[in-house]
Amino acid sequence: MTQTTIARPDVSALQEAVQGAADRLVAAGAAGVQFRVARGDEAFVVTSGIAELGSDRPVPENGRFRISCITKPFVAVVVLQLVAEGRLDLDRTVESYLPGLLPEYGDRITIRNLMQHTSGLYNYMDSFQKPGERFLRDRYRHFAPEDLIAIAAAKPLEFEPGTRFMYCNTNYFIIGLLIDKITGRSYRDEITERVLEPLRLTETVLPGDDPNIPEPHARGYMQIGGEPVDVTLMNPSEAGCAGEIISTTADLDTFFAALFSGKLLNEPEFTEMTTPLPPEMIENLPMGIGYGLGLMKLENDDDLDLWGHGAGIPGYATFAATTRDLNARVQLSFTLGDKDFGPEAEQAVIRGVNTALCS
Repeated sequence: MTQTTIARPDVSALQEAVQGAADRLVAAGAAGVQFRVARGDEAFVVTSGIAELGSDRPVPENGRFRISCITKPFVAVVVLQLVAEGRLDLDRTVESYLPGLLPEYGDRITIRNLMQHTSGLYNYMDSFQKPGERFLRDRYRHFAPEDLIAIAAAKPLEFEPGTRFMYCNTNYFIIGLLIDKITGRSYRDEITERVLEPLRLTETVLPGDDPNIPEPHARGYMQIGGEPVDVTLMNPSEAGCAGEIISTTADLDTFFAALFSGKLLNEPEFTEMTTPLPPEMIENLPMGIGYGLGLMKLENDDDLDLWGHGAGIPGYATFAATTRDLNARVQLSFTLGDKDFGPEAEQAVIRGVNTALCS
């Protein structure tokens, strides 16, 4: 049974349209959906679907979820703050900071290449992160970042650094080690002190090896052997600095609002972050028409100056976006359920985001 919840009794035309988009996403394959929207003076949350298969428990409006690759903007803020402090140079090489980490080509890849995914490095995830028995076998295993980087370092470059864009989580694992090296503290500590605590993001956590998601939350599923398997619990170390954070739609909205209102970065560093690669360099990035430093420039129906990031991890998918002027913002989280998430569902996400921001 599918439950639909509307956050306010005074339903506007926009809220009704977004509710319809959330319901269509459930019909297309999501188990449960949270949609947080801010447009001008209007802000609301809608939910649709269920929080757990076999239950009629509704999706919590304040539910936590794995934000996966939206971890990268948090990491990028820390890096750019270190740049502003004169402790890091984006155009120095990996070899100059982390000698021997990439023995074959560390002297050809810059920190900027890592942050904008133009390094040419092999994505370690392509070697093992596939649905099915592999995940069940390894879901509670600790993965050391050095071991995952070594998988990529043993492969030839996909292309010459700086010549193409290819999304690659290996890049941000290296950035995590870089933050550790420069500051003498873990990237988790740096994100906590520089971002979470100043913005009072109390619902956001960096779990490390903890497989749990703090309550409340919906449960996520993966299709394995033709059946939905509950994959809510997992050791997120295989996502690490590239995607381990757990958060809420409210905290994500606060983060992006702070970032785009100048509370986290000075103007020179924010300009670096939001200077996109040329569109002709971008391939296979859903809704992305440009990539800066840890942020995507996003395609949309109204040609808005829209920035954010998409994300996926077993059981959970997330999308966060804001216009540069903060007039239109959306945070979308949905859990996967008992259906394969195919092209119809991907189109439902795109239509839903455009409904929220452009209708």
